[in-house]
Amino acid sequence: AARSLSTTSQLQAQGNSTKSKKSLARSGVKNIVLVEGVRTPFLMSGTAYADLMPHDLARAGLLNKTSIPQDAVDYIIYGTVIQEVKTSNVAREAALGAGFSDKIPAHTVTMACISSNQAMTSGMGLIAAGQCDAVVAGGVEFMSDVPIRHSRKMRKTMLSLNKAKTLGQRLGLIGSIRLAHFSPELPAVAEFSTAETMGHSADRLAAAFGVSRVEQDEFALRSHTLAKKAQDEGLLKDVVPFKVPGRDIVSKDNGIRPSSKEQLAKLKPAFIKPHGTVTAANSSFLTDGASAVLIMSEEKALAMGFKPKAYLSFVFVLRPTYATPKVLERAGLTMDDIDVFEFHEAFAGQIMANLKAMDSDWFAQTYMGRKAKVGTPPMEKFNLWGGSLSLGHPFGATGCRLATTVAHRLQKEGGQFGLVAACAAGGQGHGMLIEAYPQ
Repeated sequence: AARSLSTTSQLQAQGNSTKSKKSLARSGVKNIVLVEGVRTPFLMSGTAYADLMPHDLARAGLLNKTSIPQDAVDYIIYGTVIQEVKTSNVAREAALGAGFSDKIPAHTVTMACISSNQAMTSGMGLIAAGQCDAVVAGGVEFMSDVPIRHSRKMRKTMLSLNKAKTLGQRLGLIGSIRLAHFSPELPAVAEFSTAETMGHSADRLAAAFGVSRVEQDEFALRSHTLAKKAQDEGLLKDVVPFKVPGRDIVSKDNGIRPSSKEQLAKLKPAFIKPHGTVTAANSSFLTDGASAVLIMSEEKALAMGFKPKAYLSFVFVLRPTYATPKVLERAGLTMDDIDVFEFHEAFAGQIMANLKAMDSDWFAQTYMGRKAKVGTPPMEKFNLWGGSLSLGHPFGATGCRLATTVAHRLQKEGGQFGLVAACAAGGQGHGMLIEAYPQ
């Protein structure tokens, strides 16, 4: 981790007399704060963003929201999963497009659905190491236009054609082309090592933990209902309106669609047919969107006159079930100390399987080497403004949305500590503790 945590130092401001004296803040080190977080509206792929490119979305928002001088940013990091080949370092292209100086380094990371989580923690590491004071971290995913490749045999032939020196060599290569060579290779949300799609994994996970179709549908309905309520009440303040060239301004997420249990029950299994339980309705949908956060050393943020939202801390392990106890123990906290939970909802079956694992002594003892279960987050504290099932899940951008949502919920609800947890392909996971900045 980027830095050690303290459970004894008091909050570095007056007030908060009713809150815990435990804190992520610590004297004598570079405390890291979240200053601002923004995102574009998350849209279903193939809708209003369809004619754009990933860097068009990635460059939006943060500079105007914070009014930070361009030269005050030391580094820019973005996460993405399915890369546009023309802008492989999308962080750099987005930075230049947003007007940041070309003297500011920028790099792109990929870690499946926790790519922007990795972008944030990479930035935190740079700050903790004293290399930077201000980092813009974010993520973007653009599913409306994913790269589609020729078959490997066709690619090999075309590369050979490019090197052929004589007409005879060219004709020979052209003559070797067969109709099957024209079959394209489509990108898939699948594991290379297992060839299994995430939907199949979610179906297996749900079956292993006994998560029923009814439970999954009810959880998905909860997500959409809460997201619609939050949207209507203006709670999703991280959403920055985005002007689509030649079209209207997009100002809100368009995938939030509360339905009914009866309607959801009519859908057929999407992956394991005919007996699977994962459907289009209880899965997150393909989404276009971008997010960004400004993270700084506390000292620099205060010196520049910013009012931080939260302190940050993190850990990387396997899946939310594993991440939650590890990040809590390192901070000297328990589940009871957490006021706000924001877990990534890739699939209803996936998140509910994790919740059942967290509530199982047998799982803790058999797989985690723990004496007792972690415990389940209280649902009255859990994803109260909707989640990835309803708001959308641009793979590379969800992590920053989760962190910003926790910070905003802590402010709104008057809580002190929040917990982000997210899973990712390959059995990876991320946990982040967030503490409301004392006012």
